Amino acid sequence: QVQLVESGGGLVQAGGSLRLSCAASLRTFSIHLGWFRQAPGKEREFVAAITSSGSRTAYADFVEGRFTISRDNAKNTVYLQMNSLKTEDTAVYYCAADPKEYYSNRNPTDWNYWGQGTQVTVSS
Repeated sequence: QVQLVESGGGLVQAGGSLRLSCAASLRTFSIHLGWFRQAPGKEREFVAAITSSGSRTAYADFVEGRFTISRDNAKNTVYLQMNSLKTEDTAVYYCAADPKEYYSNRNPTDWNYWGQGTQVTVSS
């Protein structure tokens, strides 16, 4: 079992930045990690993923170079640096771990572990 705890969400103006963190309860050096988000009335969607070693990353098209996923296996933590935030980025952001088949699996049902989510609100 892996427990994931997100932090770093909050309220920011459009164009601003936030850094989300996700701390895992167990060593994560062998587990692929990712971020998803869910806006009110919408389905949960893939944001970014990173391999267990950190050597490869993948992003949703809407990221457009604004977000960066990274990890520190010594701290069992994955990060999502979000810059140039837009109002449409407003959502609850979830950390996820251990996807089926491949590290950048965009189907949320194929990820085995989830955090509780952290709210990100971008105002205009």
